[in-house]
Parts: sequence; structure tokens; C-alpha cells
Amino acid sequence: MTVRTRFAPSPTGLLHIGGARTALFNYLFARHHGGQYLLRVEDTDRARSTQEATQVILDGLAWLGLAPDEPPLFQSTRAARHAEAAQAMLAAGQAYRCYCTPAELAEMRAAAAAAGRPPRYDGRWRDRDPAEAPAGVAPAIRLRAPRAGDTVVQDLVQGEVRVANAELDDLILLRSDGTPTYLHAVVVDDHDMGITHVIRGDDHLTNTFRQVQIYRALGWEPPEFAHIPLIHGEDGAKLSKRHGAVSVLEFREQGYLPEALCNALLRLGWGHGDAEIIDRDQAIALFDLADVGRAAARLDYRKLAHVNGVYLRAADDERLTREVLERLAHRPGLAVGGIAAARIRALMPGLKERAKTLVELADTAAFLAQPLPLPMDAKARAQLTPEARIMLRDLAPALAGTDFSAAALDAALRAFADRAGLKLGQVAQPLRAALTGSTTSPGIDATLAALGREEALARIGAVSG
Repeated sequence: MTVRTRFAPSPTGLLHIGGARTALFNYLFARHHGGQYLLRVEDTDRARSTQEATQVILDGLAWLGLAPDEPPLFQSTRAARHAEAAQAMLAAGQAYRCYCTPAELAEMRAAAAAAGRPPRYDGRWRDRDPAEAPAGVAPAIRLRAPRAGDTVVQDLVQGEVRVANAELDDLILLRSDGTPTYLHAVVVDDHDMGITHVIRGDDHLTNTFRQVQIYRALGWEPPEFAHIPLIHGEDGAKLSKRHGAVSVLEFREQGYLPEALCNALLRLGWGHGDAEIIDRDQAIALFDLADVGRAAARLDYRKLAHVNGVYLRAADDERLTREVLERLAHRPGLAVGGIAAARIRALMPGLKERAKTLVELADTAAFLAQPLPLPMDAKARAQLTPEARIMLRDLAPALAGTDFSAAALDAALRAFADRAGLKLGQVAQPLRAALTGSTTSPGIDATLAALGREEALARIGAVSG
């Protein structure tokens, strides 16, 4: 058997972080077993589904490295097939036409509420002669669900789960206007796509009992089911905006790398010993549903930032330079061109050591694209005392006389400090303020080398007169 999994989002909004983790688990399970991972866009809600939202989902999955192995299937294109399957059940006696009017259904709901019972269809057309159908009422098609016994699911995460069939009613397969219901369409699509494993959030668990009944009525073998825990905030409440970013695009805008986000999502509900940093290849080799827990996972934004920092430090400098330039290009007043790119590329090994996000990285690199006069923060201004400015004026010729390599600059700074009877830090900190407008940067020798002779001396001259 070839394993085939699917991620099936509805394009009615952004790609939520919970959906992204579901896609990741489907992807990893399929890859681990040498199978295929597919995408189905469940766009049957035509009023709320938009092309823009669909594109957001596709872009988000591509950014995460979770593009499907086959072109996406759009559920809205399969209404005829859904109707065909319902008609087959009708012909086999596994379904029946229901002529209840909206008023009758409302009356049933009201009676159930008054009795403190959940609303259920009472089956009044289950065995009734269709010849008694009222004129002008288009029928819905309902499943002739079993009434005795239990529906049992051997869930790969939750274990054995069951529900008494008496608690389930005869669900609608096709509405009176001929459109399929969600539960019916999903079964037909998963069967036709050859899905062997349905991995989804445990909020879908109650749907599974009804879907298994549809599979049985159609004479099809259900796939394996695995219902994974939901993601909560650090306070244990359902993840929402008040906890921070919740959509994939928000995390991208906030400067997280896709591989870091996937690593963090992998560890939400799944674990492998104490391992915290697990790259894609390792994840594929290790991932198994047996290691998925049943309790809701909690997203720790501080841990995510730490993981992102680990991946930033390991990332290719050229890639990070492109990411930083893209972010700086949207900031007014910066000269983002080839010269700035060369400076950022040269200093990237030092810049990325301190940053936890691409936003932080861009913030710390911005001085490399800043034209004179350089803006100064309060701490930098405090460093540039009259004495420090005089010292910088005296330092400039010593620096100008080097080849402006980091090693030569370091030697020149140490020699100057010795001659002036100063500690190296007493020279480096005012110099850092003059070069960057702040009191933090990579090593001062590397910072000077990245700026280059002309720019470094111009910045020193701008504050020393």
C-alpha cells in the first residue's frame, strides 16, 4: 500500500498556524513512509471562499516547504461526483429522500431544546412512502444510518473511540438544492483521491463517526484516522490574536525562518526524547504518529524565538543578506543598493550572531545603508563626549594607514589605545557610536572593514570635526 495523506483547508481566511502544523504532520508522515502528500481546497462555501484566500494558503505552504506532490484538487469542481455517490446510496437503500419543510425542521429543533436534548432529525421520512410527499417540496437526501450498536474508530492517536449509533441521526448528504454537505463531500473526495490516512485536528473527531457510516453505506473501506491535539497559547486557552501571531504570514512578516517555524510546530504535540532542533531530513526519518500526544500543545513564543535564532546562525549569509535587503528596501531614508548589499554581506557573520529574527537582523544591519548624517540613539550620543570626539579625530589617521582588513584594523586600534594610555573599550565604544549610531554591533574591526575606508573615515569625520 502506498501511503497517501492530504491537507484540506477551507479558503475562507488566512493559513492558521494550527493548519500549518496539520499540513506538516501530513507531509512528514507521507515522506516517512515513501508516500504522497496531497492538497484539497475545500471551497464549497462559495460565499466565503475567495481566490485571494486560496492563494494565501498556497503561498504559505510553499514558503514552509510543504507544496503538495500533485496539483491541488478543488472540492467545488466535484459537485456532480458527490451527487452521483448520494444517488448510488439511494439506489442501494442506504439513503432516502426527506421532504421535511424548513418549518418542520425548526419545530424539531425547538422540541429538542425544550426537552434538553441535542437537536436531531426524528427520521419521519426514513420509512415513509415517497408518494406522500407534499407538492412543491424539493427533497434532501439523508443517510439511512444504523440505529443499533456502536460506530467504532481505532484512531492512531486517540486510541479506540466509539459512539452509540442511537446518538447519531440520519445526516443530510445532499441538500434540497442538490448541493453536497461537507461530511459527505469529504468522504467521496478522500476515497477518490486514494487517501489512506486522514491526519487532522481532534476537533474533527466527532465528524469521523458520521463519515465512517457514509463509507460503510457506500461499501468503501475507511482510511486510517489520526486526530492530533489542538494548539493553545501559553495560558492554556485556545490560540488567538491576544497570544501573538497566529497565521503563517504573520510569522513570516515578524522575521521567522520557515524551517525554524516548522521545527517549532513539529515539537507541538510530537517529541523525540529531548531533541529540540530537528531539521527536515531528521524529521522525515523520525516522524511517527505513535509519538503524537493526546493533550493540547502550547505554543511558546520565547522558545520559538530561540529556535529561530539557532536557524539564523546556521543560515547561508547570502540568503540572509537578500532577506535583510528586502526588509530595508521598505524603510525610508536608507540607500539600499549594491554598496549597502556588499557591506551587509561582509558583516553578516557577525550580525546574525546576535539576532533572533530577520526583523532584528534588519534593524542591526540598517546602519550599513544609512547615509550621513547618521542618526544617534541616546546611548551613542552619551559616548560621544568632547574628549571622545578629539580621540576619534586622532584615531582616524592611524586607521587610514592600514589596508582596512579586519586583522590590520584590530592591530591599529590596539596600538593606538596603547599609545593613548587607554583601554581598548575606551576607544572602541565611541568609535562604534560614530560608525553605527548605537552602542551595539559586531566586532569593531569587522564593522570598520565592512564599511570600507572611505565610508568609515567619513563617519568618524562627521562626529569629530
